[in-house]
Amino acid sequence: MSAHDNPAPSLWASLKEAVRGTEQDFTEAPVGRAILLLSVPMVLEMVMESIFAIVDVFFVSRLGAEAIATVGLTESILALLYALAMGLSIGAMALIARRTGEKDPDAAASVAVQAIGLGLLVSLPLAVAGVVFAQPLLSMLGGSPWVVEHGFRYTQILLGGNVIILLLFLINAIFRGAGDAAVAMRVLWIANSINIVLCPCFVLGLGPFPELGVVGAATATTLGRGVGVCYQLYRLVRGTGRVAVRREHLRFEPATMLVMLRLSGSAILQMLIGTASWTVLVRIVAASGSAAVAGYTIGMRIILFALLPSWGMSNAAATLVGQNLGARKPERAEQAVWRAGFYNMVFLGTVGLGFILFAQPLIATFTNDPQVAAIAVRCLRIVSAGFLFYAYGMVLTQALNGAGDTTTPTLLNLACFWGLELPLAWLLTGPLGLGPTGAFVSIAIAFSVFALLGAWVFHLGRWKLRQV
Repeated sequence: MSAHDNPAPSLWASLKEAVRGTEQDFTEAPVGRAILLLSVPMVLEMVMESIFAIVDVFFVSRLGAEAIATVGLTESILALLYALAMGLSIGAMALIARRTGEKDPDAAASVAVQAIGLGLLVSLPLAVAGVVFAQPLLSMLGGSPWVVEHGFRYTQILLGGNVIILLLFLINAIFRGAGDAAVAMRVLWIANSINIVLCPCFVLGLGPFPELGVVGAATATTLGRGVGVCYQLYRLVRGTGRVAVRREHLRFEPATMLVMLRLSGSAILQMLIGTASWTVLVRIVAASGSAAVAGYTIGMRIILFALLPSWGMSNAAATLVGQNLGARKPERAEQAVWRAGFYNMVFLGTVGLGFILFAQPLIATFTNDPQVAAIAVRCLRIVSAGFLFYAYGMVLTQALNGAGDTTTPTLLNLACFWGLELPLAWLLTGPLGLGPTGAFVSIAIAFSVFALLGAWVFHLGRWKLRQV
């Protein structure tokens, strides 16, 4: 009996296989099954990443609007570091996926080593700068005197620990590109479990722990992520996964590094353009006061809880594109992307409807300040209204990245976020007098246009010719 004559595994069996880890060849399996096996652990991984943000703001919100504003302003700075981490991750994932599709595990291991080395070289100087300039950065972003004087330690810890953040992103991208999505998921389970336990202990001073206030949230998060990175490195050198780093791979390879720099350079610019727009946007919102920043922070944290799992589906599409292009199956790659986009639309559309209907009780779990709550409810409802568009846009642009075409999404980010979103936010918020509501409207419009342009570019099919 051939493999094709065997009955397909049940949905429950496939879900268990996805979470446990699979040896499935994603260039050969049925497309729907390949998406399921990759996306389930990737979605769970991103749920864990989003819980980092939710847990921190949940406990910090007990400390008042100024403490929440500290978290929001620091996150706008960290967004730039996340852009760097995600840009490097895109280049690494694209190369790892291609080498995996070509059935060349030694080349994939070499790419992993070069990626980690590049990440360390970039992040260490930024860590020093973040510690030294934490207070001026908060002041520049419009932080109140309390935030600048009392919140800067929170900022110092997170910016100083950006090496850990970058490695966590980067090594998980290596696992995802190779198809070891379940390993990446477990990394964040471990890191998040530690954060969930330690965050209330350090913030509120439970039991023998010191009461550190907002600084405690940064301490717990950094410790949790640090343990996660240690586990990642252990899995890489253990030698039982799809990417197994051995002693002979620990060398500098200029050719591999140059290819990664080319891909990652454009991807970093892509992410910087997108995330720097969030930094400017929070500065526009800050003109309306700390309550506006606090409401914006709570609303966007809840939205990220939905969008990050959708990034999991998008990353699954990117892995399938890279591996199938490596296996010289471009039509199969395209089929996988459109199907993943549809699945993402069903999921995100359902979540968005729930956010619109239940915005008030959701926000009430984070704050009892009526002014902050009213702004957060508007943020949640307006931005969620565009979730159907975002679903396809996220999958399509990540698919382009997975193909090694990092330039096209960069141009889309530039046009939609800097050419459309920020000018529109300034116009609606200030001259037209809508306040922070204007910023929320600009987000929904810009991301919807981004999705439509992404669908048009992907349909043209030029990404199928990319060589990496």
